[in-house]
Amino acid sequence: MRMGGRGQSFDRAKDFKKSIKKLIIYCKKYVWAIVVALVLALAGTVLSLIGPNKVGDLSNIIKEGMFAETGIDMAAITKIGLTLVTIYCLSAIFSYITSFIMATVTQKVSKRLRGDICHKINKLPLKYLDGHSHGDILSRVTNDVDTISQSLNNSVASLVTSLAMLFGCTIMMFLTNWIMALSAIVSALIGFSVMGVIMMKSQKYFKAQQDSLGDLNGQVEENYTGHNIVKAFNGEKQEEQAFSKLNKKLYTNSWKSQFFSGIMQPLMSFVGNLSFVVVCVVGAVLCSNEIIEFGVIVSFMIYIRLFTSPLSQLAQIATTLQSTAAASERVFEFLEERELEDESSKTLVLENVVGKVEFKNVVFGYDEGKTIIHNFSAKVKPGDKVAIVGPTGAGKTTMVNLLMRFYEIDSGEILIDDVPISNLTRENIHKLFGMVLQDTWLFEGTIRDNIRYSELDATDEEIENACKVVGIDHFIRTLPEGYNTVFSDNTSISVGQKQLLTIARAMVENAPMLILDEATSSVDTRTEQLIQTAMDKLTKGRTTFVIAHRLSTIKNANLILVMKDGNIIEKGTHRTLMKQDGFYKDLYESQFTSKHAEVIET
Repeated sequence: MRMGGRGQSFDRAKDFKKSIKKLIIYCKKYVWAIVVALVLALAGTVLSLIGPNKVGDLSNIIKEGMFAETGIDMAAITKIGLTLVTIYCLSAIFSYITSFIMATVTQKVSKRLRGDICHKINKLPLKYLDGHSHGDILSRVTNDVDTISQSLNNSVASLVTSLAMLFGCTIMMFLTNWIMALSAIVSALIGFSVMGVIMMKSQKYFKAQQDSLGDLNGQVEENYTGHNIVKAFNGEKQEEQAFSKLNKKLYTNSWKSQFFSGIMQPLMSFVGNLSFVVVCVVGAVLCSNEIIEFGVIVSFMIYIRLFTSPLSQLAQIATTLQSTAAASERVFEFLEERELEDESSKTLVLENVVGKVEFKNVVFGYDEGKTIIHNFSAKVKPGDKVAIVGPTGAGKTTMVNLLMRFYEIDSGEILIDDVPISNLTRENIHKLFGMVLQDTWLFEGTIRDNIRYSELDATDEEIENACKVVGIDHFIRTLPEGYNTVFSDNTSISVGQKQLLTIARAMVENAPMLILDEATSSVDTRTEQLIQTAMDKLTKGRTTFVIAHRLSTIKNANLILVMKDGNIIEKGTHRTLMKQDGFYKDLYESQFTSKHAEVIET
């Protein structure tokens, strides 16, 4: 057990060093600014270290003058006083410049980290985003980066100054008197030893604190976005219990980390006071034996304050660096995630697309060894309206994800106009498709900008025409600012109206092919009929893939693919499939055989 404990401590120390090393390498762009700050910090520290010796000389002059017939030499005192004022002023100026440089560097590092995370998100595969809670990812962007920023800003300059002061004091104390210097250092070594043990023990709690904070943020984010569902299913108590459990876990880890953090400061204060007492006792003995002068004791009293002050700062910095290392580990873990493959070498670009699509023996599984699409094959003619139907988990949405290359297939091929999509960039593929999904997404901005999002060059006339086609134009004009109304969480707009806006967005994009993933699921029957009319106009002449849970909406599809367990079990038109008296007919008729079943699950 004890060997295991040492091994775990070694691993934590290794992780700490690894995280801090990554952060240092990340900051190498600003190395010259940091070097300048380091030099100025050293210069300011050296000047501060000259002071105690001058104060000691001042004390000796005062002591000698008190017993001399000529009195105190005021000229010498004035000269030393002016020297001390100059030294301390220069030291303060250097410290100010150092703080300014380090504050600038840390904020630039934070800005760069946020920018890199934002850039990284766009390069991550959808699988990663699906496998992590949004709250945890947001926590890395906000809490963890802020922790790094605050730690760097508050700790780096202090770390440089404290180390310089510590080593400078050590040298000056040995130059002044080696016996008293040893007395001070031996007592301080006790504090260093204890501090090292605490650092080894506490690192795991700082890491756990950051992880717990990410989990709690994830839970809060999910509860906020799904607040209506929680209310509808009386899940308040359950969610409160889940929150309470995560909150208690965060409390426990935070308490332990802050306990170790808090215990170091009084420990260093005790060590500093102990060193002060030791120096006074040893100095009194040496002075009584006329080995040193009284001024040396005065100098050492100041040196002890200068020596223990950086010790206390180092203790605090060591604690802060624990949080920095934990936050850095989470941030760099995110930045080092495997990205989508580089496609800069792909030069083929599909233009003037006809709309022919073919699936050839496609095999795919989200997890290795768990295949959900088995040898899927299908041919889609240009301009066809293809409906994909089937029970939950059949693989309908998965096929769309593969077509858009949100996920890569395990084997087989998908071709557009006889060109494998693996030879095309994702950007090119995405431009070929307009999408309307079940989950609406509108950003905070004007309604006009939301519709124009897919086609930034769209004119106001094109935007308004699209809204007229889907039947949302009248509603928009009743709003206070019309198309310039700023959409936000407080805007009074229904889910169905949001869906109509996303359909208008797809119309404005005017892509050669369309994907409609349960696009009418959030609207009433009357609005659905209006949208269907608009969709018929939109899909005319375009290859369209429709996933619909209301089978009545896809009766006019050129081809219906019936999926079950990742395979196509039936295909044909609505009429031919109904004549086959198979699985599709059962699905279709199930919507009308029960008066409570207006829709079926897909």
